[in-house]
Amino acid sequence: MMNTSRIKKDDKVKVIAGKDKGKIGKVLKVLPDKGRVLVENINMVKRHTRSSPQNRQGGIVESEAPIHHSNVMLMCDKCIGPTRVKMRQLEDGKKARACAKCGEIIQ
Repeated sequence: MMNTSRIKKDDKVKVIAGKDKGKIGKVLKVLPDKGRVLVENINMVKRHTRSSPQNRQGGIVESEAPIHHSNVMLMCDKCIGPTRVKMRQLEDGKKARACAKCGEIIQ
């Protein structure tokens, strides 16, 4: 599966669907082969772990689970809201992501 998402690591995104709808977080990891992203403090799941030599104390560990990239939208700093992403060619020939609403280049 090819990832056609324009979301990258350290981007600020807003969840637009699912149990965490409306929350904003930072992308920790992008999984392009699965089409998913791992967002900070979004889609928290509880995992029961047994004690082992690496993990001394067992118990319930809470961590983030990946969500599909179609369920998040990139946040624009100028518009202060979620936006679609357009690709724009710069003067030096490089491609850059731009906000579809205001046209601001997204770093």
